[in-house]
Amino acid sequence: MPNTSDDLFTREDPIFANKELLEINHLPGEGRIVGRDDEISDLAAAVNPAIFGQSPSNVLIYGKTGTGKSLCAKYVSQRLVETAGEEDVKATFAYVDCAQDTTETQAVQTIADSVNRSEVTGIKVPDKGLSTSTYYKRLWRILDAQYDVVLIILDEIDKLSDDDILMQLSRAGEAGKIAQCKLGVIGISNKIQYKDRMDERVKSSLCEREFVFPPYDANQLRDIMDARSDAFRDGVLDSSTIPRAAALAAREHGDARKAIDILRYAGEIAQSTAASTVREEFVTQARERAETDRFRELIRGSTPHSRYVLQALAMLSLSNERQDGFRTSRVYEVYENICTGQGSDSLSLRRVRDLLKEHAFLDIIEQSKHSGGSAEGSYTKHQLLEDPQVVRDVLTENVGT
Repeated sequence: MPNTSDDLFTREDPIFANKELLEINHLPGEGRIVGRDDEISDLAAAVNPAIFGQSPSNVLIYGKTGTGKSLCAKYVSQRLVETAGEEDVKATFAYVDCAQDTTETQAVQTIADSVNRSEVTGIKVPDKGLSTSTYYKRLWRILDAQYDVVLIILDEIDKLSDDDILMQLSRAGEAGKIAQCKLGVIGISNKIQYKDRMDERVKSSLCEREFVFPPYDANQLRDIMDARSDAFRDGVLDSSTIPRAAALAAREHGDARKAIDILRYAGEIAQSTAASTVREEFVTQARERAETDRFRELIRGSTPHSRYVLQALAMLSLSNERQDGFRTSRVYEVYENICTGQGSDSLSLRRVRDLLKEHAFLDIIEQSKHSGGSAEGSYTKHQLLEDPQVVRDVLTENVGT
């Protein structure tokens, strides 16, 4: 007979009261945005003209992951829409995740679809099947038919395959594409060097204002986690748990997302061990688990050779801790040895270069160009952005899968 007693399932979570507050995709309310007052004020000042139906400044925001760039851009945009409405100015904003919509066509379709109210415009924006130019024509008609001002947030803008959409958006008014609506672009990038590879014409239009979001310090991270501490039941968090998590995150990266992840994992460890409180000692375990799970998710579905390349870089990093990156030729040598050990034929050097570029695109590694002078010419160095021990451990458990 199956167990039908009430002790088969836990009817009440002993640790979490509202775990959603610790999810990465949860957008906190105004009172929970911590440590970004100056950045919010600066961004608001840049787009303030939109409240009066005038053109907002185009803005480029830089900063490492987890520094509140997307959060603040969405918050300021939402507040602008509300305030403009009070002034009888019709405004809205569109959000594009460029890591997902990497092509010009995908991005313009997402923008047009998100701002369109077909019952007002009579315009349809299908998911696919139209040319890029047709999507643009429908977007311009939608904007002029409905709005006085529109802000477009392009998150992870460096993931776009080219600058074409930036040219179109930043010069839409100047080129006469839209007659009634004013358009502003907020570009967000994790890479401070992103502007260096922009087309000069795009750079002059898009980079009217630039802001850099610094990593959070320990006090700010502590405040951020304190603001979400009601995710836990009363009395469950030990007093030293959040300070420990904040100090650890500030020392390693200053990334609020990772800090909140650590706090959530610490709670889950308390759950799984039937502990009555979330203790400080769980924080270190949570950090290791968070890093491992995040990297495991990054490489999920990757090919064996893609993993061998990363394994080569991890081995080099662990045996040469003081070295800031490794040349492609050195990575390829170690990669060939790994292939031999796995009984697999190695790919060409050119294909391995492509795999390294793919890892750089996913922000698993960082690539830098160097000049060796007239004798050597230019070369590329590759450096892991992940903990090499975590990389090696995860890849070792995946060998043969």
